Amino acid sequence: MEPQQASAPEDAGSQLMLRVERPVYDEGLLRTRLLHRKENSTTFRQRLAGKFRCSPARAKAVALSFLPILTWLPSYPVKQYLFSDVISGLSTGVVQLPQGLAYALLAAVPPVYGLYSSFYPVFLYTFFGTSRHVSMGTFAVISLMIGGVAVREAPEGSLPVLPTNGSNSSVTSGSLDDRRVQVAVVLTTMVGVIQFVFGLLRFGFVAIYLTEPLVRGFTTAAAMHVVISQLKYLLGVKTQRFSGPLSAVYSVVAVFSQIQQTNVPCLLLGLVSTVFLYGIKVINERFKKKLPVPIPGEIIVVIVSTGVSYGLSLSEIHKVQTVGKIPTGLRAPAVPDFSLIPNLIPDAFAVAIVGFSMSISLAKTFALKHGYSVDGNQELIALGFCNFISSFFHTFAITSSMSRSLVQESTGGKTQIAGLLASLVVLLVVLAIGFVFQPLPQTALAAIIIVNLVGMFKQFRDIPSLWRTSKIELAIWLVSFVASVLLGLDYGLLAAVAFAIVTVIYRTQSPKSSILGHVTNTGLYYDVEEYEEASEYEGIKIFHSNSSVYFANSDLYVNKLKEKTGVNAEKLLAAQKARRKQKAKENKEQNSPIKICVKYKDETENVTHEVVPQSHGAQGLRNGELEDKRSDSTSEEAVFLEPLSSVHSIILDWTNASFIDSVGAKAIKQVIKEYAVVDVRVVIAGCNRSVLAELDALQFFTGEISTDMVFPTVHDAVLHCQHFNSRPPAASDEA
Repeated sequence: MEPQQASAPEDAGSQLMLRVERPVYDEGLLRTRLLHRKENSTTFRQRLAGKFRCSPARAKAVALSFLPILTWLPSYPVKQYLFSDVISGLSTGVVQLPQGLAYALLAAVPPVYGLYSSFYPVFLYTFFGTSRHVSMGTFAVISLMIGGVAVREAPEGSLPVLPTNGSNSSVTSGSLDDRRVQVAVVLTTMVGVIQFVFGLLRFGFVAIYLTEPLVRGFTTAAAMHVVISQLKYLLGVKTQRFSGPLSAVYSVVAVFSQIQQTNVPCLLLGLVSTVFLYGIKVINERFKKKLPVPIPGEIIVVIVSTGVSYGLSLSEIHKVQTVGKIPTGLRAPAVPDFSLIPNLIPDAFAVAIVGFSMSISLAKTFALKHGYSVDGNQELIALGFCNFISSFFHTFAITSSMSRSLVQESTGGKTQIAGLLASLVVLLVVLAIGFVFQPLPQTALAAIIIVNLVGMFKQFRDIPSLWRTSKIELAIWLVSFVASVLLGLDYGLLAAVAFAIVTVIYRTQSPKSSILGHVTNTGLYYDVEEYEEASEYEGIKIFHSNSSVYFANSDLYVNKLKEKTGVNAEKLLAAQKARRKQKAKENKEQNSPIKICVKYKDETENVTHEVVPQSHGAQGLRNGELEDKRSDSTSEEAVFLEPLSSVHSIILDWTNASFIDSVGAKAIKQVIKEYAVVDVRVVIAGCNRSVLAELDALQFFTGEISTDMVFPTVHDAVLHCQHFNSRPPAASDEA
């Protein structure tokens, strides 16, 4: 007999039918008759040797994995891709230049270090990255996090006062900038090491702990911090830069306390730049299909505002703050000051994880759109290598930028050749014409930063959609946003991750549970409260929970089981004892033997129990049975009262259980024993092999509990319970 057969109907419009005819299996039968484990003849030593065995093919695979450029550069289609990559690279470089200058202000370092950070790591990513379209370099959120650490470690007025020509004078701003550069560089070195090690350990999965609502709430809060930090440059006022909890509040108060000192020419130039950039952004978005390349609004603002500042002498006459000196050429590499490491470890982990999370999410978006794949672990290695090596050349941490990546992709970029050319554009400016941008007003850079954050503020639109779809994800978004705004980005991120983990615990501790019923002639089981076609079998309760059973929810699981099934073993046992005492008292008051036949009506049906004589000790008590043995040996009778429960079997549906621990196993074992006392049989259905292996390791199947109580499907368990309850009492007990 064929155990399973799918019959194809002659009529193509008919439903495909599935017919299955097989024995009812329990775990004991499966292990002895059906399933036999494969013998693994490979020893641990052989497996270990296989891991470290080297061959030409394996060496080539490792080299290609570490240097992805070797997989596509030899077959690079010059005629098809080169022109598009050149146009894309020049367009991206034109955008990268002003953003590098601007984001250096967020990182609390001189603007030239933003140019360094826009060259070295971008150049290196071409060789080590797996994404073809992301644009690496400075990014507002990461720059702001670095700036917060730099200001915290080197606040204004923290450096010692140095004597000059016999008189006291405060330390110059140059030495303060140098100190902050040291902090940023050391932090970048640590970020690179963390990312590189995580990549080698295959920890690319760490980004999953930063869920999308968490990241979007966090980046929206970061955008708020960025805008607040740029208000003083937009208004032309001088205020202290704050870091730590409530720094955003302190910064707003400080700016508005100096509002009367607003530099009007600075404000006008900033507002005009902001309006112009926003208009260009709207035009580029609306006519992106008609424009061959996006209009480079940022570079136009940089060139025009630099010319206006130089021509009108805004710095000398109107005291407008400018970029200042930009050294020509590259600085010699130097070893970071590693004495700063102890204070920066938590910040390094935060920057490393946030930077990777943003980079991999953007890389996967473009990969899905263009039909290729990215390797998360190699992306970690690439980011770590870029940050680590570049830090010796005075850069701060980088990641991918959405605005520049969109430019690189929309202008026809096909590979990271475009990123390579963009970095060379920045290099040209550093080597040859960097001094040209020295009169560039900082208010123009502030306008560039603010307009580039418009996309992040659009994330407020998530709130109504999350309200409709998932209240828990909405809570994660709001907690991430509020905590990051008030506590700062470092503590805010920690609080958001902790809250997200709490929501996971909450979901597993409070899973949805239900009683299942069968749909006639299907072998399928669904929630009886949700589907009218689902109906329960008489005397059988099928309890389903969509969570595993472990220490955090085992008590809740048991309580929910008792609540849903309506069978509480403790209460039934107490009722049994009370009835025994009552019956014993009644029997003492009567001189003659009595026989009782009682009708008991539950919610659905009448159940009648009749008296059946029993031999001495031949049978145990069954569900609904109380035995009263008279002291007189010449007379004995069994007295039946109302059944303790109309349920004789409970099936635990473990289809969704993925693991179980010792606490959960003990709780289930105790439940099985408690219900056995009141003659309610508990069996398990739908348990996967990994959970069964855990139960074996926990020695769950000992004593009265055996593998015969575990069934591969709910339907197997139902058929077994029906058959078990239909047998005569004597046969049942003998079995």
